[in-house]
Amino acid sequence: MLTRDINLAIDSLKKNEVVAIPTETVYGLAGNAFSEIAIHKIFTIKKRPLYNPLIVHIKSIEYLEKVAVDIPETAYLLAKYFWPGPLTLVLKKHPEVSDLVSSGKPTVAVRVPNHSLTLSLLDSLEFPLAAPSANPFGSISPTSAEHVFNYFGTTLDVILDGGECERGIESTIIGFENNEPVLYRHGSISIEEIEIKIGKIKIHTKNDSNPDAPGMLSRHYSPSTKTYLTNNVTELIKTFPGKKIGLLMFQNKATVGDTIIQEILSEKGDMTIAAQNLYAALHRLDNCNLDIIIAEIFPDEGLGKTINDRLKRASK
Repeated sequence: MLTRDINLAIDSLKKNEVVAIPTETVYGLAGNAFSEIAIHKIFTIKKRPLYNPLIVHIKSIEYLEKVAVDIPETAYLLAKYFWPGPLTLVLKKHPEVSDLVSSGKPTVAVRVPNHSLTLSLLDSLEFPLAAPSANPFGSISPTSAEHVFNYFGTTLDVILDGGECERGIESTIIGFENNEPVLYRHGSISIEEIEIKIGKIKIHTKNDSNPDAPGMLSRHYSPSTKTYLTNNVTELIKTFPGKKIGLLMFQNKATVGDTIIQEILSEKGDMTIAAQNLYAALHRLDNCNLDIIIAEIFPDEGLGKTINDRLKRASK
């Protein structure tokens, strides 16, 4: 059921059911973070491997100490700057947080989402919500309630409809090694924005067998249509004669035949708008019965790094 009534979500969550919730980044598949029954249901519904940890969503920075311990001062500083918002912090796990949430690791990923409907929901609950993206594992992330419904239909009793996601790309994930910040995943807050606040940070490498944080697998966020990433769209098209092709472009249409479907993410060249539109455009192309999707590489700066990160993983 698509609804804006948080009371329906509250009732389901208190019964250890899983509901879909909106955030400013993407929609999440949420359950009681303190209930292993609910967490098992999330992994099962999403078909997510148990070695891939979940993000815990909390109502406020004041709640942080209920899910994490030994929190570095830099973590508090980042939370002060960016919460509520699309920043996830990987911190030492509080004993009350199940090892199932953290995939057996001593850390937990946590953030305060910036969406009024979900903040109201969290404020009405006595527990935080574990919530990976509301899509089958590895598929394109959902940025609308309709995307979630198309994936799961009536499998979910409640899909909270909070409209289109404002940011459209997952949160940036920062962890700590020897109390020094490390970037685990590019996201809706650019690494440059973060470094302005706390100085230079190193970038962690991806790990497919034992990821240190959610969203670190090398293949992810993928259309069902075979996808390619290139810095020369026109030349790549020539290698697929007779194929039905969809293009994902940043600002300008490619000079190609009318039979090729094109999605332009921001005609004004606004990287924030491009990020906001990315997944919705991929959903549309993926529904066009294409042979292939070709995406152009974005300028590798600011949110362009995040978009390129998602496209590289979608095209592997």
